[in-house]
Amino acid sequence: MQARSHAMCLTLLLCSGLATAQLLPDSPDWRESEVPPPPAFDVKRLIRVPGPDGSSLKYGIDPATLSVTPEGVVRYVIVASSANGGQNVMYEGIRCSAGQHRVYARHNATGGWSVLSGSEWQPMYGSAASRHALALSLAGVCKDRAVNRSASNIVRTLKSEQPGGFD
Repeated sequence: MQARSHAMCLTLLLCSGLATAQLLPDSPDWRESEVPPPPAFDVKRLIRVPGPDGSSLKYGIDPATLSVTPEGVVRYVIVASSANGGQNVMYEGIRCSAGQHRVYARHNATGGWSVLSGSEWQPMYGSAASRHALALSLAGVCKDRAVNRSASNIVRTLKSEQPGGFD
């Protein structure tokens, strides 16, 4: 019985170590390529994507804005819509390999894009501000610690997993 308990403890320790390892930076030499200006988007093209559990907002991505960089950053424009018609629009990036998220710019209906200079990569796990990015990464942007192959494959996966239409 005691040997069985020790084996169970060892297994749990190993599993927790593997889970934590997935959150560690993948390379100290990693550098992001120059971030292009926020792309034009159209709310009529949005595909619905899952949001965080318990959120009253509906999330959608314009598939024409989704891109994958050579260094493994998935960039996109996401729209969070409330029931009363309000919208938050952001140009963001996800690093699947490091479990990180970054906001490059926010869109204002009257003023256009506002680029966030000096924004940094933030962990997707344990941050309320990144819960939607985590939900998106789990919905098909990432496969384990890697990008889900290409922008077209990500769009195909997100469309196949759609929780319903975007109103």
